[in-house]
Amino acid sequence: MRNKHVLKTFMITWFVMITSSMPVMATTVQDSQLVKGTQKLIQDLTTWLMVLAPVVGVLLIIYFFIRRSAADEVDQKKWNNRIVTVIISVIGAVLTSATLNLIIGYYV
Repeated sequence: MRNKHVLKTFMITWFVMITSSMPVMATTVQDSQLVKGTQKLIQDLTTWLMVLAPVVGVLLIIYFFIRRSAADEVDQKKWNNRIVTVIISVIGAVLTSATLNLIIGYYV
């Protein structure tokens, strides 16, 4: 009995929402300063990320190579794994930022 009441309430609510909906124009949102500023911010951040990620990655790799050269055989494997992780992370960061920059470029 309770499920029937919940279903009836849901159907009435859904019907009222569908029949009383009003069309909305999105041109004012597209031209707003907030949207344009957000797009510009994302473009600037992705550009900086494409520059900074490789630089930080190279610095970390140099540091990890120095630490690996001073480590024993067991720790050298850990430093090798960290070097591989940094390389994969830099590639991922650059590809992600380039993709976001490309996508946002279509909307400006």
